[in-house]
Amino acid sequence: MPSESLRWETLEALKNSPKGKISFDPHWSERDENIMVGCKETICLSSHSGILLERLSSSTLQKSFCLDSISGYSSPGLSEEIPASFSSTGSVSDTNRRQNTHSNGLSGKTEHEQVVSDEVKDEDPDMDVGEVSSPASSSAISLLSPKAMEVAGRIIKFEEEHREKAKMALRRRQEQQEKLVAAAASSESEQLKRFEEFMELKQRQEFQSMRDMMERETKESIGRQEKLKEEQRYRMKILNLRVREAELQRQREAELERQRQTEGKERLRNLNTIQEEVLQLNLLLEPTTQTRSDLPPSSLSSYSSRGNQLCSQVSEVVRKTTEGAFPSVEDMTVAERALHEMRALIRLMQEAVARVQEEKKKKEEEEEDARRKQAELQVQQEEQKKAAQSAKEKAQRRGLQNSAEDSTLKWYKNLQESAARCAESFENLNTPKDNATKKLKLELQKAATIPVSQIASDSGSQLREIFDKMDKLLSGQAVVSSGKSVSTSQHPQGLEFISYKLAEKFVKQGEEEVASHHEAAFPIAVVASGVWERHPRVGDLILAHLHKKCPYAVPHYPPMKEGTSVEAYQRILGYRVDDGGMEGQDSFLKRMSGMIRLYAAIIQLRWPYGSKQAPLPHGLNHGWRWLAQMLNMEPLADITATLLFDFLEVCGHALMKQYQAQFWKLLLLVREEYFPRIEAVTSSGQMGSVIRLKQFLETSLHSRQIPPPKGQLTSTFWRS
Repeated sequence: MPSESLRWETLEALKNSPKGKISFDPHWSERDENIMVGCKETICLSSHSGILLERLSSSTLQKSFCLDSISGYSSPGLSEEIPASFSSTGSVSDTNRRQNTHSNGLSGKTEHEQVVSDEVKDEDPDMDVGEVSSPASSSAISLLSPKAMEVAGRIIKFEEEHREKAKMALRRRQEQQEKLVAAAASSESEQLKRFEEFMELKQRQEFQSMRDMMERETKESIGRQEKLKEEQRYRMKILNLRVREAELQRQREAELERQRQTEGKERLRNLNTIQEEVLQLNLLLEPTTQTRSDLPPSSLSSYSSRGNQLCSQVSEVVRKTTEGAFPSVEDMTVAERALHEMRALIRLMQEAVARVQEEKKKKEEEEEDARRKQAELQVQQEEQKKAAQSAKEKAQRRGLQNSAEDSTLKWYKNLQESAARCAESFENLNTPKDNATKKLKLELQKAATIPVSQIASDSGSQLREIFDKMDKLLSGQAVVSSGKSVSTSQHPQGLEFISYKLAEKFVKQGEEEVASHHEAAFPIAVVASGVWERHPRVGDLILAHLHKKCPYAVPHYPPMKEGTSVEAYQRILGYRVDDGGMEGQDSFLKRMSGMIRLYAAIIQLRWPYGSKQAPLPHGLNHGWRWLAQMLNMEPLADITATLLFDFLEVCGHALMKQYQAQFWKLLLLVREEYFPRIEAVTSSGQMGSVIRLKQFLETSLHSRQIPPPKGQLTSTFWRS
């Protein structure tokens, strides 16, 4: 645009003029120096300034001044710079040059004037901005053109309006400040009020706490007084008790003294009795015509001399008592020991005489028996040969049996009848009518069944405690069960009831516990064997319950009688029958297996703390009988193979050690002759037990050895 080019030309001219070479120092105002000091040339308008002013269009000049006025509105300091620039020179060329310098923001003088005007405004906001301008502004205005005058007037008007706005803003700020001060004062007043309320509340709380503390101290003081009174009463009570105890002690000592006198007199009477008896027994030791003929003289003299020594001991004790003192317990012990030894001497002498006489009699009888047996021996040998030949021929004709032998069936029936009589004997206790009897029945039943349920292979000491508890209960002594003391003597039928329930529980453990865990048969069997040895009645009941639940333990295959229902016959065979029907074959075989394993463990075990010399109440001979009886009977499908395998696995090792070669012959007979009969009656779906039995027989016969059963109790177990 033409106006833009003219502006650039004007600026270039100003740049080349001497005024354009004035050096600018931003700190000149601080040193109070005049910015025009460096210019020595007189300030004057250029000769071309008039032409330039004429060439400037009025519209462009007006637009330029409007832009400067807008920028002055946004920055209050700029509104003061323009009149100052006009008043500083008064020439048109200077005006243009100052105007351009202001628009670019490069003139140092303009910035200084703006800072000065701002400082003046801060000190006195009501002061007119035009007063800050140079005093020569009135003379400089006459040099401006009409247009410039119009622009300058507008600028002055704009500055006045801006000052009014600034005053209004200042008043608003003062009003806001007053409001803020009033609000702050009100807030402080409220806070002071709250603080006073808080202090009052705190004082009330402190007063309340002091009052509570005083009340608490009062209560504590009263409590201490009560405690002191209680302690005083307690001390008085203790003193009274001590006085009473001292009186009782004195009475006890007097009573003990009377008792000592009584016991001393009693011991003295007993000592005299013992002396009299010893002297009478010593007379029996004197040699007589009868004893001299039976015993040698050396034996008679030894008995007589020992008797005289014992009489001397008793006489020495009696001599002490003649001095006025009663015989002591030690003296009585010496006298009683001498009496016992004297009795033992008499017994030994009598036994020696009886033994000599018996030997004489035995020699005579042996001579007589030898003559009689010599005559009968030949006749018996001929009869045995004939009987053996006849039995062999009869067995070959007869084959295997379908039922047990008559003696076995008789034994089986006697056990069942004995168990039935036992159950009838405690009918009143089993069906009590009053609450006391019901309670006693439950306590006795718990005392019998709980120890059996606690039998385990944890330690030998635990098994011994369980056995001792059962032994005491069966012996009529009191035992503690479920925190209560129970004894069979509390009811006339208590012993029969305990024996029956204990035997029933042993068999039930075999039916349930041993059936699930085969190794549990040994701890249960060893306790049952010990109870059987001490109390044979319980052993017979164990057999009766076992035969009733598992008739194959006889062994016995009960036939179905006329008029017997199918369910009743199934119960006779050992099956469980309820409303849901008969139990499955697997469950039935599992229960039968558990009871046979328990039976096989009982016949080979002995209670380690019992009599070592007495035979087992139900030993291995019964196991041999059971095995031989099973092989003489026709096999049953699935049952025979299962029971034979279980019995041999548990008891085979003990039978092998007991019968040796005879056992191996029996086992060979099972494999060669009896096992084919088992295979013949077994279907394809029941071959599991048959295969197990076959493998057991082949392995045992091949190795000529049967390993001990798993779970067998060792000697180290009983030390645990």
